[in-house]
Amino acid sequence: MALYTSDYLKRTAQNKTFSERIELSAQKDRQHGSFDVFLCHSYLDKDEVEGLYIELTRLGLKVYVDWIVDPHLDRNNVTKETAELVRQRLYSSKTLLLALSANANLSKWVPWELGYVDGHTRQCGLIPVSKDNTNKASFTRTEYLLLYPYIEKPNDFNLFNDKLWAVENANSYVDFKTWLSGSKPKYASTRFF
Repeated sequence: MALYTSDYLKRTAQNKTFSERIELSAQKDRQHGSFDVFLCHSYLDKDEVEGLYIELTRLGLKVYVDWIVDPHLDRNNVTKETAELVRQRLYSSKTLLLALSANANLSKWVPWELGYVDGHTRQCGLIPVSKDNTNKASFTRTEYLLLYPYIEKPNDFNLFNDKLWAVENANSYVDFKTWLSGSKPKYASTRFF
């Protein structure tokens, strides 16, 4: 298994195609009904989150990131209206994925968003973002985050460039798009990565 690294995600954001740049910029002007993924994160990880956004949209997923879709929201002046818009975005998303980095623990909104979705749909997952290590053994999480599967990518993106996996443990996983449709990870005997 490979974790996303900060450097990899930053490079992905920096090397986006011209059409991806146009699409990213156009998100703020679109009418949005629903999303596949609400990408929960610390704003301190903005560059990495842009890379995750690009990775997930390349897989054909519709992704919500507040500062991309709703750039008018003011982080320094949060109001009841702001919270209500975020609730609507959470409610209209199939799942919440938390970009789990060292900075995620510093965010005041991460636990609120995670708790909101867990209380409504229980469709929450984690995407580990490592500063400099792609080693699965380096991935640790606090006790309450053990409730959620984590998303991993295959080591060889060329062979499985359209696959991510929702993983409970070494023997319990399901392909991400199946998990997104509501299937929970279950025991499987083989993975091809």
